[in-house]
Amino acid sequence: MNLILISLITLGVTGLLAAVILFLVARKFKVEEDPRIDVVTEALPGANCGGCGFAGCRALAEACVKADSLDGLFCPVGGQETMKKVGDILGLTPAQSDPMVAVVRCNGTCEARPRTSQYDGSRSCKIMHSLYVGESACPFGCLGCGDCVAACQFGAITMNPETGLPEVDEERCTSCGACVKACPRNIIELRKKGPKSRRMVVMCVNKDKGAVARKACLNTCIGCGKCQKECPFDAITVENNLAYIDFNKCRLCRKCEAVCPTGAIHAINFPPRKQEEPKKEAAEPTEGQNNK
Repeated sequence: MNLILISLITLGVTGLLAAVILFLVARKFKVEEDPRIDVVTEALPGANCGGCGFAGCRALAEACVKADSLDGLFCPVGGQETMKKVGDILGLTPAQSDPMVAVVRCNGTCEARPRTSQYDGSRSCKIMHSLYVGESACPFGCLGCGDCVAACQFGAITMNPETGLPEVDEERCTSCGACVKACPRNIIELRKKGPKSRRMVVMCVNKDKGAVARKACLNTCIGCGKCQKECPFDAITVENNLAYIDFNKCRLCRKCEAVCPTGAIHAINFPPRKQEEPKKEAAEPTEGQNNK
């Protein structure tokens, strides 16, 4: 009985000493945290998507509190309105940022890019990309397994069963960039939404030479350079047999779209072009008019 009692007392004293030591260590190495971090964290949407470049919303809040300026700090989910709230809390002016949206730069539909093989492995773009070219002959096009759909926390991406390509719902897209990171072929890009959500995009990332690329997909960019020559704003460059439109320079004139021989350049959210009405032929004069 005495042995059990001694053991209990020993354990109790040991636990008490450990608690005192931990308390003293915690007091000694205590780090004072700015209370504004909690306030800023509450103002953020709490998505923890990583689109801001930080591990989560609290990490972004800490960076904002420690910074002298909000330049380079932006929450893509909350947007400009959220950053204004953060600025009001910290007494700082947030930098203006244009709204962005995810764009799938591939138009290799099932019709334009016929299937050449069938993949029976795990339905993952990352796995398929590491194994071989894919189910079509295009080594650059969308693999269609939906890794981007799984990565999106906001339900902004769905797979179109007819085209086999992912589609972005612009109303739901927060430009967090999760889909961009999930795509192993770098097909998805964050671009400026543009005025009235209108933008010009080369819907292709194929860097093969024109003839090779054309055999793999009918809608491919062949790197002919006609769009580059036509653009009056120097917004288009052609490198590695592929055209690219700089959204910072593009003025949405649509001249490049008109000269593209394969239809690789798309004008997104533009109204349909007005077709010119055929000129009416002059009516033949009647017999009475001829007599006059």
